[in-house]
Amino acid sequence: MKNKMEQLFAVTAPGLEDVCACELQALGMDAVRIVAGGVEFCGGLREIYQANLWLRSASRILVRMGQIKCRDFPDLYRKGLRLPWGRFIRPEMAVQVRASSQQSRLNHSGRIAATLTEAINRSLGREATPEGPPQLLLARFEDDICQLSVDSSGELLHRRGYRAETAFAPLRETLAAGILMKLGWEGSAPLADPMCGSGTFVIEAALLAGNRAPGMERRFAFMDWPGFRPGLWDALRIEARKAERPVAVSLCGGEREPEALAAACRNATRAGVENLVQLRLQEMEQFVAPPGLGLVVCNPPYGKRIGRDEDLRPLYQSLGELFIKQFPGWQGAFICPDDKLAKAAKLPLTRLATLHNGGISVSLWAANIE
Repeated sequence: MKNKMEQLFAVTAPGLEDVCACELQALGMDAVRIVAGGVEFCGGLREIYQANLWLRSASRILVRMGQIKCRDFPDLYRKGLRLPWGRFIRPEMAVQVRASSQQSRLNHSGRIAATLTEAINRSLGREATPEGPPQLLLARFEDDICQLSVDSSGELLHRRGYRAETAFAPLRETLAAGILMKLGWEGSAPLADPMCGSGTFVIEAALLAGNRAPGMERRFAFMDWPGFRPGLWDALRIEARKAERPVAVSLCGGEREPEALAAACRNATRAGVENLVQLRLQEMEQFVAPPGLGLVVCNPPYGKRIGRDEDLRPLYQSLGELFIKQFPGWQGAFICPDDKLAKAAKLPLTRLATLHNGGISVSLWAANIE
């Protein structure tokens, strides 16, 4: 695999495909193309490592092993035996096959997974699958053709390693970073979040403004592959350290709940950005904008997210009033699944994107505040 160019795929949450494609192009990746569910690109080990190290908006990086056409399980087993499993799986490693099927004769996902697992074990010369953390393999059948992919990431990429604690109904790191980039915020202007919860927007803003690689301090599945090159990985991390830059803008968040704010402060410390952000315990209405013009963004409560039936329109009205009073000339943004609730803010809103937060379809609303 040392010099082999692979077909690679960055999995993204719905609505973040364009952001991820821009990230890949900025990294110099080849053959970048948006498709359903993510972004295709090409590369070898260096590109696999770089994508995991640097992508802020992707969920996983997959290596396409290839496609096989099968209409019965014995054929799936025979063709599965021929695949180069030893490039990605050591004999002592566990495996997990996650299968799906659409419009195919082989439509029992459990049996597809079991058949491929049996083929992998036979190919690797073992009688049973070992225990331990597994290498994830994805098998997707469509029209009797099985697309096989190997996960290079391990834990989902939103797990940067800093957020050991969350506030209620947290925002995924990949979504927060994706929203910042979708709004065009690159770290050269102040950022404020008056409802910061566990601090995700502010912390991701600090990583983005400082050009800090989000995958710097975590492990990845590719580290357990037989062909893992630790020297290349170390060199890429050294390059990433050299690419970091000072943060010269104000990044601040406010939170009314003491426990949530304490979690945000600890998360900022684990992320190594505690000296770059200001996190304050205060009511939303007391929030004061930092000097300059920038972006004010937040993830306010909405009934489906927090399991409440109360009328939240007064809260959104107060949020809109805060934006107008404290942030004239700024760009304002928030996410919300309910159009009527969003419009209660009484701002000149534009729907920039439809995203997903915690399984809920939400709109990203933005306004130029006057």
